[in-house]
Amino acid sequence: MNDRYTRTAIYLHWLVALGLIGTFALGLYMPDLALSPTKLKLYAWHKWAGVTLFLLVLIRLGWRLSHPAPPLPATVAPMLRWVSHVNHGLMYGLMLVIPLSGWLMSSALGFQTSWFGVLPLPDLLARDVGLGERLIVLHQALNYLLLALVVIHTGAALKHHFVDRDEVLERMLPRRQKPHP
Repeated sequence: MNDRYTRTAIYLHWLVALGLIGTFALGLYMPDLALSPTKLKLYAWHKWAGVTLFLLVLIRLGWRLSHPAPPLPATVAPMLRWVSHVNHGLMYGLMLVIPLSGWLMSSALGFQTSWFGVLPLPDLLARDVGLGERLIVLHQALNYLLLALVVIHTGAALKHHFVDRDEVLERMLPRRQKPHP
């Protein structure tokens, strides 16, 4: 039995993590900007990143379903195992629902979503500004919920590494090549 994640799982994990950090930061930054070409460009980038992350999460989920995660150490209490599984499930769910909520929001507000400015995606809703404004609140709330779950996830990984001193964190880190003598 392998105690590490596959190389593909590791790289998808960190690619999605970096993408989420960047997209979340951009999502915090851009709303307060004055209307300008720069603001419109940042919104387009945010949408491109959201669509890309949605696709990467689908790939990651497919990989995870066909390559199960290594089991947690036997020292992890059953309740904490359950919490870990629930947290992972919620994070995966939110990583799929958040981009969809953004797409619904954009559709309702009358702003078509496109991928890299090349592939226009169909609007999922008819224009309805009132609904769009409610979807803004939903999109933000879902992002903050994901942030809270990521903080719990990160805190648990750091606890395993620094307090429990087990290999739970290390099995998700890329292996460093040992230098040749």
